[in-house]
Amino acid sequence: MKATAIGMVVTLLLLAGCATLSKEECLMVDWRTVGYEDGVAGRTGDRIGQHRKACADHGVRPDLDAYQAGRAAGLREYCHPRNGYQVGVSGAGYGGPCPADLAPAFMAAYDAGRELYVRRYRVDHADERLAEMRMELAGVQHRIAGLGFSVASTTYSAESRTQDAIHAAHLIERHERLRADIEQLEKDREQFVRELEDYEARAAFVP
Repeated sequence: MKATAIGMVVTLLLLAGCATLSKEECLMVDWRTVGYEDGVAGRTGDRIGQHRKACADHGVRPDLDAYQAGRAAGLREYCHPRNGYQVGVSGAGYGGPCPADLAPAFMAAYDAGRELYVRRYRVDHADERLAEMRMELAGVQHRIAGLGFSVASTTYSAESRTQDAIHAAHLIERHERLRADIEQLEKDREQFVRELEDYEARAAFVP
């Protein structure tokens, strides 16, 4: 019963999160303002459909003309090149809402920012992978040392020492692969850093 009640609460919260507007907002909404806020946020044109669905149960229909006028005004602010660059640097996607006269400059800036994001991501991801691999390498080294002790010990049976020796051999192979992978990734990271620094030095768009 308790689990069911919790599940119902979670479901209600999820459903509530899907609604773009609450009942109170639907009843008191200024559709031009809603459109402006959606435009400034760079939301695509299908957002009005979500508002329509959210307010349908409350007997409220969107004022499409007011909404579109507000959204158009908001997009004039969103589609500034400086914002395009910031959206690209953040790694966020672009849904293509900018009007034709603003889209080229916005996309040029967005692409410049996105390129910087990709180069930064490569360096950061390499750092994360190196940390993980070095941790694994340390763990493998520790296990090899422990198996080496058991293989050399006369307190264990011959069969047990043989199994430990086989296990140690597999770990040694893994150890060598890890070392090679780490060495290669360190070289890759150096290249990623050079590419990042080169791009930052020659970037045509400066925020």
